[in-house]
Amino acid sequence: DVQLQASGGGVVQPGGSLRLSCAASGFTFDEYAIGWFRQAPGKEREGVSCITSSDEATYYIDSVKGRFTISSDNAKNTVYLQMNSLEPEDTAVYYCAAERGVPVCSDSNWWYDYWGQGTLVTVSS
Repeated sequence: DVQLQASGGGVVQPGGSLRLSCAASGFTFDEYAIGWFRQAPGKEREGVSCITSSDEATYYIDSVKGRFTISSDNAKNTVYLQMNSLEPEDTAVYYCAAERGVPVCSDSNWWYDYWGQGTLVTVSS
């Protein structure tokens, strides 16, 4: 079975940093798109960032550009989201999602077949 394990969330002060990890198992980590989404209380889930395997193309939602960096370690079947200069508006449950076999990014929930369980990020002073 394909499984995604998201981790790395926590409580951090504004301006701080966190690194989220998404460990994938159950599929060959060769052709994929893995996205990070977040859902804040009372808001819809939104796509934050994505990375593909083919050329490691990436995208970022405008509000995180210059602050977040997505990367992958194919040897570890893991995708990371380095989050710097965190703001209270970044507070949300963060999910990773995977599309296996089609290395194309999308910010739409429906694109991805597999989802992790979510990890909570709280940015507060």
